[in-house]
Amino acid sequence: MKKLTVLLASPRGFCAGVTRAVQIVSGALEKFGKPVYVRHEIVHNRYVVEKLATQGAIFVNELDEVPDGAVVIFSAHGVPVSVAKEAERRGLKTVDATCPLVDKVHREMRKNFREGRKTLLIGHKGHPEVIGTMGQIPESEIKLISSPADIKTIPDDWADNLSYVTQTTLSLDETAAMLDTLRKTYPSLVKPHDNDICYATTNRQRAVKAIAARCDLLMVIGAPNSSNSKRLVEVAKEAGCPRSVLVQRAAEIDWKALDGVETLGLTAGASAPEELVAEVIEEVGKHFDITLSEHRETEEKVRFPLPDELTGKN
Repeated sequence: MKKLTVLLASPRGFCAGVTRAVQIVSGALEKFGKPVYVRHEIVHNRYVVEKLATQGAIFVNELDEVPDGAVVIFSAHGVPVSVAKEAERRGLKTVDATCPLVDKVHREMRKNFREGRKTLLIGHKGHPEVIGTMGQIPESEIKLISSPADIKTIPDDWADNLSYVTQTTLSLDETAAMLDTLRKTYPSLVKPHDNDICYATTNRQRAVKAIAARCDLLMVIGAPNSSNSKRLVEVAKEAGCPRSVLVQRAAEIDWKALDGVETLGLTAGASAPEELVAEVIEEVGKHFDITLSEHRETEEKVRFPLPDELTGKN
């Protein structure tokens, strides 16, 4: 059997916000009973969603699919203010699983609005986090910037009263280039109190950068609608491993792509659980005589508390 080194990037997989969101669904089922409703995927991973569905979670697109009197959970990506108000109007029992780091961006935006500033949101159009963030303040007060070309569309009368926030799951390099252009164009641009790109996104990208040039092929385990997972593929390519791919499960592996590969890099997006990494390693081990090696970029110790609704504090 041909030898293959599997080089694991660490940190990888679940971040604190995703861990908290999954625990919220499980905790709500335990406290309130079956079913509980979840607006949109709790996190961007089909395996996680299907596992929670078997436990009694029902995933819906909008609140009109939730029956009166039911428990509804808002996903880790956050929701527009209008959605929360509609749930309140209907008297639904809500549990908010919005990642605290996304909530930090929401609070920053509302602060800008209160203080009379216009806000630029750097992010990807259509992403649930972006939709939720855009819905925190009136539409006339915010503008989405997805590419350098969008900067040219900023209204002239915003120039001296402008702030920005970012989607939490962007590429550091991608954001740096955009911000450099913005700061040169708008010297008085007000930045967030802290960097908006989440610690887990940063750590996973740095770990991938550290191993990419050592890999013949780098595999990112994650969903195709997961922004942070797709960014990891891009980061790996830019950092020296042009053969970098995204797979959801071991069943998706293209074994022909491993022809001639001596070192396989492996990581997972922030919404992909470690059992999927183990699944891939097990399957690769059926085809190769593997040696596992791990590069640990940093140790993550961040933990987010569960909402009061599940801890009996209210």
